[in-house]
Amino acid sequence: MSALIAGATSGKLVSFPTDTVPALAVRPDCSELIFAAKQRNQEKPLILMGDSAKSLLPFVRGTAAQLEIWQKVAHQHWPGALTLVLPASARVPAAMNPTDPTTIGVRVPSSRIAIAILSQTGPLATTSANRSGQPPLETMAEIEAQFPDVLTLDPSELEATQTVSIGIPSTVAKWTNNGWQILRQGSVQIEPYP
Repeated sequence: MSALIAGATSGKLVSFPTDTVPALAVRPDCSELIFAAKQRNQEKPLILMGDSAKSLLPFVRGTAAQLEIWQKVAHQHWPGALTLVLPASARVPAAMNPTDPTTIGVRVPSSRIAIAILSQTGPLATTSANRSGQPPLETMAEIEAQFPDVLTLDPSELEATQTVSIGIPSTVAKWTNNGWQILRQGSVQIEPYP
């Protein structure tokens, strides 16, 4: 795991399991590497994944009342398969969401190995590990075959963590002035109003 963490910290593309599908991840300031590797349309933003709500707070901005609502939802569902799309702070590189740099999707995965990595690297720009338009890859072997330059974990490190991915992407909920708008329904259900 130390080689993957060192690679991520130095700005290389990495992949690791999460509670949904394996992530393709990179430092936020190197986000363009994900778009290039996946051949991804820049209209599809990346998700900022962190080890805790506290680690993600500097990347969002809102009123005290909004922060209270967001933290309540985060407390109920994180770690878990819920991505919250919130107003982005100036700390979010525009390359993470080129068509709308005013918002950022944030998530804390329910995966011991992902949390262990993110606690060392800090929040990372993430997306599913696959070429754009293709189904998410589910094993490290598939990821290594499709993305030979991406750093992955050694199989022995994976067995030790017993990470179980559900294979379903996270629910994506965007904050609006009227409450939550569900952009993608996954396994987590949330109320549309705070």
